[in-house]
Amino acid sequence: MKSGFVNIFGKPNAGKSTLLNALIGEKMAIVSSKVQTTRHRIKAFLTKPGEYQIIFSDTPGIIEPKYKLHERMMQSVKTALEDADVALLLADATKDFAETIEMFRQLRLKVPSILVLNKTDKLKAGKIEEIKQTAEGSSFKKIIDISALTHKNLDILLATIIELLPEGEAFYDEDELTDLPTKFFVGEMIREKVYELFSEEIPYQTAVIINEFKEKESLIKIQADIIVHRESQKAILLGEGGKMIKQLGTLSRNEIEKFLQQKIFLQLFIKVKPKWRDDDFKLKEYGY
Repeated sequence: MKSGFVNIFGKPNAGKSTLLNALIGEKMAIVSSKVQTTRHRIKAFLTKPGEYQIIFSDTPGIIEPKYKLHERMMQSVKTALEDADVALLLADATKDFAETIEMFRQLRLKVPSILVLNKTDKLKAGKIEEIKQTAEGSSFKKIIDISALTHKNLDILLATIIELLPEGEAFYDEDELTDLPTKFFVGEMIREKVYELFSEEIPYQTAVIINEFKEKESLIKIQADIIVHRESQKAILLGEGGKMIKQLGTLSRNEIEKFLQQKIFLQLFIKVKPKWRDDDFKLKEYGY
């Protein structure tokens, strides 16, 4: 039996959340084309009884902090660096590769690491080999080219991870998928729809708080607050005649019902909390 923590690191938008979802076979992390979508460390378990249990962690993209929220996000990356048994260093193979490699070197990892080249379905074979050669001689145990979106070479990646894992008993029951509460995923699904529907600074200055999650006989009642910085952002989220908040509610409800496999009643309220991203008390209150 092999078991251990396999943590995914990389720059924003490298495809970490897409990879986690593909490896687990379930939607565990929200996905957006916008950078800095992931704010928390999200753990998900892949278990084959008697053979292995892999505790994957999706971490926020590595950035230079500008707000206390960013500092909290980078603290979760630091924690993940410290408890990893195997590190997956995920790089967008279509972007500036040398800069990413240098960032990985600066992490100074003390555990086996796999350089994972993502989005290689967009590149020709010759270009992939050229990129691999530039990374040769580094401390990576293996360099694997994948596409998290199309699942290319994920079987090879998984086999390599299992090979590098230490021997040990499972940490969690075999039917468990995560150690996070259902409320967390519900909040994340609403936030994902904010990223889908709104542009510019709105998604980055928004937080979602689940205040009520009551299971009734025929449905689940959920009430959530959407936190923004300014009154002008509240007006954008509401939209003319409440058009946007209705659309946000419909999209969120459909996603949550699919996740919970049950009908829900969803209430959304928008609250203005100026500069919440730099307020220690509010960050703690909002789960950061």
